[in-house]
Amino acid sequence: MPQLLRLRWLYSLLLLLPLLAMAADPLPSWYNGASRQAIEAFVGAVTQEGGKDYVAPAERIAVFDNDGTLWSEQPMYFELLFSLDEVKRLAPQHPEWKTQQPFKAVLEGDQKALAASGMDGMLKIVAATHSGVSTEAFIAQARRWLASSMHPKTKKPYTEMVFAPMLELLEYLRANGFKTYIVSGGEVAFMRAFAEEVYGIPPEQVIGTTLDARFQDKGGQLSIQRLPKLVHNDDGPGKPVSIDSLIGRRPILAFGNSDGDLQMLQWTMAGPGKRFAGLVHHTDSKREWAYDHDSKIGRLDKALIAAKQHDWTVVDMAREWKRVYPFESIESQ
Repeated sequence: MPQLLRLRWLYSLLLLLPLLAMAADPLPSWYNGASRQAIEAFVGAVTQEGGKDYVAPAERIAVFDNDGTLWSEQPMYFELLFSLDEVKRLAPQHPEWKTQQPFKAVLEGDQKALAASGMDGMLKIVAATHSGVSTEAFIAQARRWLASSMHPKTKKPYTEMVFAPMLELLEYLRANGFKTYIVSGGEVAFMRAFAEEVYGIPPEQVIGTTLDARFQDKGGQLSIQRLPKLVHNDDGPGKPVSIDSLIGRRPILAFGNSDGDLQMLQWTMAGPGKRFAGLVHHTDSKREWAYDHDSKIGRLDKALIAAKQHDWTVVDMAREWKRVYPFESIESQ
């Protein structure tokens, strides 16, 4: 082989080696630490036919929270940011909002009054901005917002603020016969607007907070109209209830990041056989945010205590992830 061709071949091989290594490694954004080892050991045990911990594919159910587990949730839940923008967009149709809280606070930019409205205020805003239209129209509006809005810190689309290691984990589980679900406090139609494209999770495997709805036949035009009434708050103890009623099988793996996920993790671990509970601990103030028991968004206190008591897996984001977001380079970390 001529010297020049040999050099070109070697150069091409050097360029390909990192790509080949990533292709061979299903979890390239994870350091080979305690969390990755626990995940791989669990998956290996439940998929080994003939092994004592083997679980049939039909029973390999994995559930994931969304906010703070699959994508970021700071400085505010992304869906709430969407809802605040919707209040402003819809305000001309609702002159009464000028004097009604928490809408008045949103329109006036009064962060103190908005914060004082608490969870009840947030649910009122969600109910008002997520209703009055068909499901199709709402999902279309959510997609328009996601396509045009940017995160205030990174200036990236919200759908790029997803965690690369968790995307890899979802793919890894599916490659090993798991069925992956989202079980989140987010409103279900909002999450269905992007979950399949971003996470590879189809709409029927997205479970969340739900509003009331009714079937409408308007001159032969059929639709499902969304009503401003909360039917189910899929947070805390609401998560196991949703899992029981909508999945019908107890998961063998659950991942969350906050106290709102505690009951889902408890329910998962209470079943027979080998099981896995994981928490994403936000410890990276440089690449993301560092917060836990003192945070008003994604508070992690009781669940972290339970994880230590029961030896659940707690992922230290700063120490165990080579990168946080897909737009970051693994090599640069």
